[in-house]
Amino acid sequence: MHIHILGICGTFMGGIALLARGAGHEVTGCDANVYPPMSTQLEAQGIALTEGYDAEQVGLEPDLFVVGNAISRGNPLLEEILDRNLPYVSGPQWLAENILRGRWVLGVAGTHGKTTTTALLAWILEEAGLEPGFLVGGVPTGFGVSARLGSSPFFVIEADEYDTAFSDKRSKFVHYQPRTTVFNNLEFDHADIFADLAAIETQFHHLVRTLPRNGLIVVNGGEASLDRVLTRGCWTPVERFGVPGGWQAGECDAEGEFEVSLGGKTVGRTRLDLPGAHNRANALAALAAARHAGVPVEVGLAAIRSFKGVRRRLEVRGTVRGVTVYDDFAHHPTAIAATIEGLRSRIGAARILAVLEPRSNTMKLGTMKALLPGSLAGAERVFCYAANLGWNAAEALAPMGEKARVFDDLQALVAAIVAEAREGDQVLVMSNGGFGGIHGKLLAALGT
Repeated sequence: MHIHILGICGTFMGGIALLARGAGHEVTGCDANVYPPMSTQLEAQGIALTEGYDAEQVGLEPDLFVVGNAISRGNPLLEEILDRNLPYVSGPQWLAENILRGRWVLGVAGTHGKTTTTALLAWILEEAGLEPGFLVGGVPTGFGVSARLGSSPFFVIEADEYDTAFSDKRSKFVHYQPRTTVFNNLEFDHADIFADLAAIETQFHHLVRTLPRNGLIVVNGGEASLDRVLTRGCWTPVERFGVPGGWQAGECDAEGEFEVSLGGKTVGRTRLDLPGAHNRANALAALAAARHAGVPVEVGLAAIRSFKGVRRRLEVRGTVRGVTVYDDFAHHPTAIAATIEGLRSRIGAARILAVLEPRSNTMKLGTMKALLPGSLAGAERVFCYAANLGWNAAEALAPMGEKARVFDDLQALVAAIVAEAREGDQVLVMSNGGFGGIHGKLLAALGT
């Protein structure tokens, strides 16, 4: 079957493309914003990409169009598909019907940490010899691809609460019907489609209603929002992490090792090559979920030691003249604060120059702009790229005084960062997009 994917360079739809190709389908696709790592990953797999959404692409005559949730009414290719009554389906529905059906699905949901936890869970199953399939919202270093079919019943998926498609406004994760489910956390996000936190909690409970009695929910015990979700009704066993009586992680010692306990009893020690308490919590969730799939705790602890992370999660892009440039996907204030805290735990007293592009739909709306000064407080300097924002970033960051600067021009932003940077500084770039290739621009400018 020939499948043509609209929005193919998104992390989720790019994963769909890899799975479809692995299943033997001919795959092509199109997108308006083509940038690494997804574009290079797709090209390496021999998947042809078309820039833009011109209606003439129906001339490819695929058997099926798979439509990503970034595609809305008014898109010329989508309108042509509808006018001609051509067959189409959403990405989550295609995935559920063609890849997930009949498999033991392990879904990782939550506002933050989904990608890292999903990748870590897949890695634990891999190290246990279970050869899982997976779809991750990033590229795990150990696997080199964001998705694969796998050769066992197990399939690990990042279970996103964002909507499914223009024609289906349910959260993506309601399609997946996981047996093992992780709820990392739950905060207000996606202000473009959810009115408030209660609306997101309702979607999470829709997912809970699909979970089997022989499944398991691994839940962050410190989140009142998740308690409210489960109080609405729960028919599946629950294990909690981050609270007494559940899974807990101790503080790291001088070698970076920490103790893991369950029910107040030590089950072992491990080391995670990712900094911060939030990543230790991610490891607990992955460990508990893997145990439900039959992986002994000691095997899981050993696998955590060899996990090397995911691209664009505190990924070092280079060091020039003693200045290190990182790439990170953080865009929600809570994630920004956690990323800075994690980097701080790794680098000690070195200066952090935080570079932020408020690019997500929620951030563009300005819904959380008042939280930005607090989330960035751990950095010595803050540089914000404010092009195309509908709110005044300089005004929002004014409480930070001279510590924060705002730019509408990317070249001027790069020049200001380079002028400020000195040997030993850590330049932390945070964006959920390509950010105009700023990482390469910074490294090149630092070297001149």
